[in-house]
Amino acid sequence: MKNAFIVLAWALCLVGARAEPLHPQRDDDLVEILPGGAAAAGDRRLRRDAAQQPADPAAAVALARRHLERAREQGDPRDAGRALAALRAWPDPATAPDDVLLLRATVEQHLHAFDDSAANLERLLLRRPHDAQAWLTLATVRRVQGRGAEAERACAGLAAAQAPWHAQACRAENAGLRGETDAARRTLHALLSAPRRTAGERAWLLTTLAELETRAGAPAGVEAEAAWRAALAARPGGYAAVAFADFLLDRGRAGDALAALKDEPTTDAVLVRLAIASRRARDPAAPAHAATLRERIAQAGLRPGASDTHAREQAMAALWVDDDAPRALSLARANLRRQREPIDVLLLAAAARDAGDAAALREAAALREEMGLHDRRLDALL
Repeated sequence: MKNAFIVLAWALCLVGARAEPLHPQRDDDLVEILPGGAAAAGDRRLRRDAAQQPADPAAAVALARRHLERAREQGDPRDAGRALAALRAWPDPATAPDDVLLLRATVEQHLHAFDDSAANLERLLLRRPHDAQAWLTLATVRRVQGRGAEAERACAGLAAAQAPWHAQACRAENAGLRGETDAARRTLHALLSAPRRTAGERAWLLTTLAELETRAGAPAGVEAEAAWRAALAARPGGYAAVAFADFLLDRGRAGDALAALKDEPTTDAVLVRLAIASRRARDPAAPAHAATLRERIAQAGLRPGASDTHAREQAMAALWVDDDAPRALSLARANLRRQREPIDVLLLAAAARDAGDAAALREAAALREEMGLHDRRLDALL
């Protein structure tokens, strides 16, 4: 349906989980709190429908979408795996129904399998060239990969799919990354002033604006902070809460960063920032956060392919929790093989600076030029 899609551009936080089995020692040991009430009844209905109609794509997609929603809400990677499992009746992307293929690509995006996600989206768009959701998700994936020209082509696809304001926002985000700050800011403010925006749409636009203002680096940071707070007011938590915590940490406000994260599920992205912020704030919980983070990293290392998937958080932990700049630099380089958002280039530059590695600093500067990325925070490091 025209313009009827969910904004996915900012829902990319990865999570971790304990890998070892739990062995209760007593009858009253708590293993897990299961959902109850209407939500649980709805989940049971979705599972029953999918089991009774194993060849029905609509039933499978409905179940997979619910698992993905829970993965985002609770930060449990097992739910993302369940979402993919719900779609297992169509293992071949070439013959998978369109809605199955779109949701599979969306789950792959959530799991940071960006190449797989982009390949499936491009396959779908050959069949449905006017699928606005597919174009929007593809733009997000290509932007995360630091492939600006391809992200711009996806934004053009949004316009051709008759999603004009989403295309404007998409292009504004690209323009802001290129340093066309004033034009991008004007576009975002104009889109925000339009009536009848949903909370999700406002949160997306405000988050994009906050990121733009953060990269622009106004000395007082007033514009960026106002945009972050407005984004969180529109839709609390999630990616915006983590990114706002980064903004606060960059400005030496570790206590405020802890407050911004206090109600968030302890995903890997949240946990590493809790460990950093509590250490800098000299919070009594700092040792516990650091110990949990190290355990989480050790457990992730036991899972195949987890090293690259979690390299961003591991690099942050090495640099700002363990004071191990050489290890952080190695992990930052590994992370860049998968994703090239501004935070990833910043992490490389910060690790290179703390390691005293001039060659790595030149590497970060070359990457910034290759991407056409403009970010005042990088200017301060390079």
